[in-house]
Amino acid sequence: MGRMNVKGKVVLITGAARGIGAGLARRMAAQGAKVALVGLEPDELKRVAAECGADAAFWEADVTSWDAMEKAVAGVVEHFGGIDVVVANAGIAATGFARSIDRRAFERVIEVDLLGVWRTVRVCLPHVIERKGYVLIISSLAAVVHIPGNAAYSAAKAGVEAFANSLRAEVQHLRVAVGVAHPTWIATDMVNSADKHPVFGALRTSTPGLLSKTYPQSLAVDLLDEGIARRSRVIHVPSWVGVLKLVRALIPRAVELASRRFMPAADKAAIEDIAKRGEQESSIVGPGGRADLEARG
Repeated sequence: MGRMNVKGKVVLITGAARGIGAGLARRMAAQGAKVALVGLEPDELKRVAAECGADAAFWEADVTSWDAMEKAVAGVVEHFGGIDVVVANAGIAATGFARSIDRRAFERVIEVDLLGVWRTVRVCLPHVIERKGYVLIISSLAAVVHIPGNAAYSAAKAGVEAFANSLRAEVQHLRVAVGVAHPTWIATDMVNSADKHPVFGALRTSTPGLLSKTYPQSLAVDLLDEGIARRSRVIHVPSWVGVLKLVRALIPRAVELASRRFMPAADKAAIEDIAKRGEQESSIVGPGGRADLEARG
């Protein structure tokens, strides 16, 4: 299909109030795209839209709500005339082990990170098909490496990878391209907040080698920008994530073996943290997770 110039194209990005979504919105706007920002935190969305310039607008919407997403997408189409690119980026995380994590927090990660992606794509897809556009779904390294304390996030991100792969085969005859991105740990508010967690922050940062390294947000924006231009089927952030995927069948066993060293103490510490701060507070990760909680009352 060739390289895509985003100048004049309408790019809808969910989870655009912060982090990778906001950074990518700024990059797209700088290249002349018409940027539609969708998400929670209206004050942050307004700020990012102002930074993007005159050809940017925002819509407050919870990606897990059919009504909210249908209303937002209808607003985008009315305002800009259509949608060429949709970036399903909205996501939250929750920390905790399966036997003690707040049940609502675990299930909300699935709702936002998996069902929210499905609802975003489903509502946007007729408009993207009309323009023979591009769908980019943000998965994660967590879809490949399933670490303790991250089960909900890993499950959701593995799910959206599978969804993207099926979707790609379904819409290729309509000349719509579908990509899936796998970022590792990127220095966003979500990751930085997770690193401050009294139990799980130490677990993550003590992991040896590249698996614990945090990369600047600019790297993710650069690679996603290039991926959108190429209408890439897979984007690895950074490239070594793609190499790791080649041996993914071996990774769960390696994680199990490594976990024997720290899990007894970590399990005890997690239960103590819950007793001290409560299930809900112990599970929350970052401003996005808190905004999602507040949006649900």
